[in-house]
Amino acid sequence: MVSNVLLKMCVYWSKIDKKDYLDAMIASHMDSTRIRELLKQTMTDKIGDREIFMKGIDYSYYYEQEDEA
Repeated sequence: MVSNVLLKMCVYWSKIDKKDYLDAMIASHMDSTRIRELLKQTMTDKIGDREIFMKGIDYSYYYEQEDEA
């Protein structure tokens, strides 16, 4: 990701609730304010932290999973 080098920040994905994220993504096609605020609240300067990187990958799969009813 190029922007994390310029900003020296990344998203700490494990701090974002799945439902909040998915709701914000749905709403973002009309107004991106909600998703920007959600992401802004979880920004961290730990761009070299391996644990945050690995959790980010885990959470990307978690967000894609269907919830069981």
